[in-house]
Amino acid sequence: MAKKKEPEKKQFNNPNVVGLRAEVLEQPITETLETNFMPYAMSVIVSRAIPEIDGFKPSHRKLLYTMFKMGLLTGARTKSANIVGQTMRLNPHGDAAIYETMVRLSAGYGALLTPFVDSKGNFGKVYSRDMSYAASRYTEAKLSAICAEVFRDIDRDTVDMVDNYDGSMKEPSLLPTAFPNVLVSANSGIAAGMASQICGFNLNEVCETAIAFLKDPEHDLLSTMPAPDFPTGGEIVYDRAEMEGIYRSGRGSFKVRARWRHLPKERIIEIYELPYTTTAEAVIDKVAELIKAGKLREINDMRDETDLSGLRLAIDLKRDADPDKLMQKLFKMTSLQDAFPCNFNILVAGTPKVMGVREILEEWTAWRMECVRRRTYYELAKKKEKLHLLQGLEQILLDIDKAIEIIRQTELESEVVPNLMIGFGIDQVQAEYVAEIRLRNINREYILKRTAETKELEREIRDLEDVLASRRRIKSIIIDELKQIIKKYPSPRKTGIIHVDEIEELPESEQVEDYPVSLFLSREGYFKKITAQSLRMSAEQKYKEGDGLRLRLESSNRHELLVLTDRQQIYKTRVSEFEDTKASALGTYLPAKLQMDEGENVLSIVDPGDYRKDLLLVFENGKIARVSLSAYETKTNRKKLVNAYSDKSPLVSVLLLEEEKDVVCYASDDRALLFNSSLLQPKTSRSTQGVAVMSLKARRTLLRALPLAESGIRNVSRYRVRSVPAAGALLKPEDREEQQLSLMEE
Repeated sequence: MAKKKEPEKKQFNNPNVVGLRAEVLEQPITETLETNFMPYAMSVIVSRAIPEIDGFKPSHRKLLYTMFKMGLLTGARTKSANIVGQTMRLNPHGDAAIYETMVRLSAGYGALLTPFVDSKGNFGKVYSRDMSYAASRYTEAKLSAICAEVFRDIDRDTVDMVDNYDGSMKEPSLLPTAFPNVLVSANSGIAAGMASQICGFNLNEVCETAIAFLKDPEHDLLSTMPAPDFPTGGEIVYDRAEMEGIYRSGRGSFKVRARWRHLPKERIIEIYELPYTTTAEAVIDKVAELIKAGKLREINDMRDETDLSGLRLAIDLKRDADPDKLMQKLFKMTSLQDAFPCNFNILVAGTPKVMGVREILEEWTAWRMECVRRRTYYELAKKKEKLHLLQGLEQILLDIDKAIEIIRQTELESEVVPNLMIGFGIDQVQAEYVAEIRLRNINREYILKRTAETKELEREIRDLEDVLASRRRIKSIIIDELKQIIKKYPSPRKTGIIHVDEIEELPESEQVEDYPVSLFLSREGYFKKITAQSLRMSAEQKYKEGDGLRLRLESSNRHELLVLTDRQQIYKTRVSEFEDTKASALGTYLPAKLQMDEGENVLSIVDPGDYRKDLLLVFENGKIARVSLSAYETKTNRKKLVNAYSDKSPLVSVLLLEEEKDVVCYASDDRALLFNSSLLQPKTSRSTQGVAVMSLKARRTLLRALPLAESGIRNVSRYRVRSVPAAGALLKPEDREEQQLSLMEE
């Protein structure tokens, strides 16, 4: 066998530190990961972040077991600080971490549908980010009633007991929950390289489903457990196919939305239940942000009016605001509707495994059957032990005078048991039991009772042996226990179910408020959206040094925009995606906002309207392409169109044609050409090279084109042509003045 190579040692000397000398150990990275990181990763996965088949993480289990041993299942509440201190005998992670665990399991906090800690005092609220819990010295707690089912028969060898961290006491490796708590209790955890996210289900629905599954493994789970249930209420947007996928694979997501009502007299929308995934503060902050951005103009104010009676978020409506349409917008733009991601990753026999609901029920059933079997073995052993003692007593009682005679004639106390064993043919355990019987119990009534008890024990033992031999009977016991839980702990469903087809989705255009805006684009690509009111207050535009206006458009907040770049690409965006700004602001840098390629620059912006117009694409080589805007209309939400126009020559101008118009082209040799757009036929191909419009001499280029009304041309007949291509005419001084003036204004 090859000898393992020793790590190479190197000397390291730091010239800046006198007398410092250290040895650096060279080690392969794979060995470092194996010896240092892997044990840590396994500890996090197995002993901290991922729940096991009983539905608890180690921290939960240690806390609840400590409270159970303190007698808090039936006793009065005690200070939380006392519980935390006692729990540190099992969980050495510190009092803060233990108390946080208790808070999450408490009824006061409200994170669980079926809380395990009956709390008194301020434990905070799961739906509030800022409402913190009181210190442990101020609050009190005990175990809630449902914990009787969590610890059912824990003292009857139903689960393995292991040493705690210092070996000073024993703790259970799992808790023998009599119901599938792994599905009832919501759990989330992030381990090393994996995570777990389990949504909670209704206790009664889970028990009914487990009963049906035990009777028929092919049972339709959705018929008895249609969807998860959350302690914060709300509504699940139900899609059966989506839910079936989650139940089958253990992965996926579904939408949860808030519950609300409209109070017309007060002109208020009241939100009284939130999705489990958000908080009241997060919703209020987002609504305030949207109001500031001008995207929610129907709202006057929003307040948190939560009190002891429960959650209440109040939205003051403006006059004529439609509450239904507003809530549709809020569901779309805020966390009032959110997605709950599912990742049913559970430890089974120390191995993490992602399972669907049916597979979880299979694992829980197998584990619970083993718990019942172990409990039955324990009871059987106890009854056999007692029967064995009574059988020895029965032998003695057949001739009690002989037993008394043996005891009277025995000189030494230590020889009483051996002499009884010899005299009646019984073993030491039986003889010890007989020797301890009090003299007053040697009477006829006592003898008859013990004899009758022997017969009852024999019957019970036969019954227990039959249970151990029959899977059907073990399942029947589990079913009976589940039925008792349903009866003892009624749990009405808190989260409503609303089917996808019942939701009336507003058209996307109606979800955004519509109002006129002016759009400004600078030469360096800065974009501004300014309302008419803001322009009236201040119309003086601010630009970076060396920058200036490239174009101005009049548009609407609901319109789409086409942004053309120098890489033959068009980016599609919406006016509503940009915040209203002021003329004094620099604006939004489009290449960054639209995530353009590195070095890509904006050439122009077009408002396509209904895509029934044409574009004139003017190229440097003197060609112009007339392309129908329908070529850029897409049914999907594509944000980027590549090869949007010809790459044979640089694009210098873009003109939108709503109707036929006169267009002026300017060349680099100081010539101009005027033609009517009707001379060009529209094309549906985006990559068309266009037709030659302006004949150019060598090393001459077409600089730009613009409508006649914006050109400043006075001698119209001098530059007009009836057909293309044409050379155009030299510009006269009077036809340049307005052009120069306009450039100076820019």
